[in-house]
Amino acid sequence: MDIPSKFRIHETEHWLVNHRMDTVLPGYLMVGSKRGTNALYDLPTEALASLGPLLAKVQRELETLLHPARVYIGRYGHSPGHPLHFHIMPVYDWLEALFWKDERYRALGSFGQPAGEPGTDGAELTFFIWREFCEAPNPPPVTGPTVSDVVAMMRSTFLTA
Repeated sequence: MDIPSKFRIHETEHWLVNHRMDTVLPGYLMVGSKRGTNALYDLPTEALASLGPLLAKVQRELETLLHPARVYIGRYGHSPGHPLHFHIMPVYDWLEALFWKDERYRALGSFGQPAGEPGTDGAELTFFIWREFCEAPNPPPVTGPTVSDVVAMMRSTFLTA
């Protein structure tokens, strides 16, 4: 997949860090393999060894720059034509407040909630982020920097590292 330069943040021998292209959510980043595989076991040892430190740096910089309440890191990659990649999703307090205001998402609670665990979980918020900030024709308003601001800020952290 060709990632336009305006979304590219950092590149190593094995990995590309970019802002997700189809979202208005500031700080929703992707770390993708530069090798055309969808399996970790197909990657060279050097790529695997560099993945953990790279994910840790991306999380640390997101938290330092944008102050989300949480950062989710997940691998979903089952779409044809996309190499192995990881989603790095910031969950801001304002985002979670929007989730709770949207009554459509209360139906998710009917699928089960472990006893004694109030609130929502990562799966529900991930679903909300994807549907509202990536796929919706009219996404909710965001608070904070723009996507291009985040790309510039994140680029500067890799330049000074």
